[in-house]
Amino acid sequence: MKGSAFMAVLRRDLLLALRRKSEVLTAVFFFVVVAALFPLGIGPELKTLRLVAPGVLWVGALLSSMLALQRLFEADYRDGTLEQMALSPTAMPLLISAKLLAHWLLSGLPLVLLAPVLGLQFDLSQDALVTLTLALLLGTPVLSLIGGIGAALTLGVRGGGVLLSLLVLPLFVPVLVFGAGAVEAQVSGLGAEAHFSILLAMLLPAVFFSPFACAAALRIALE
Repeated sequence: MKGSAFMAVLRRDLLLALRRKSEVLTAVFFFVVVAALFPLGIGPELKTLRLVAPGVLWVGALLSSMLALQRLFEADYRDGTLEQMALSPTAMPLLISAKLLAHWLLSGLPLVLLAPVLGLQFDLSQDALVTLTLALLLGTPVLSLIGGIGAALTLGVRGGGVLLSLLVLPLFVPVLVFGAGAVEAQVSGLGAEAHFSILLAMLLPAVFFSPFACAAALRIALE
């Protein structure tokens, strides 16, 4: 029964997102625009492009994922869905996990898939593109999980968007540093295994603790 409730919430969020395609595509389009404009502004020097590519793509991914954070719980808060989740016999953290997974599938996974294509215009090598993709695959779920906590804490607060940015941006910095650093380490010949290990060490606790933290913050918001 718990599995069916999880899948029902996941399926519901994905279907609602498909009905509001503009909200989903906004984050993806922003990422593409940021990645496409930087090479035009920097110039045709390939060495410079290869040097800034990891940071540019990671900053674009970080900002893109933040665009959808404020809407993560807002609609459910307004229509009473969150109250029904709180009263459901299914544990609220499990239902929140489904919403966080849906958020990543809609705002994180497209960035992972687009990054190798966008990385080509920075003249990144095949090893660098593979490393970038793996780093984003490990790092973007952390952005969704940590961002979900911030979205829950600022739910219903006036000026919540600004407060959300202030809360989560400092927490996103380690993911940004080690995600971009993985590509730089691979290109320099040092290997990215250590950076991947640190990203994984961030991901595992976030997977476990984030749904419980979000559920606790949402219960406070509903009181």
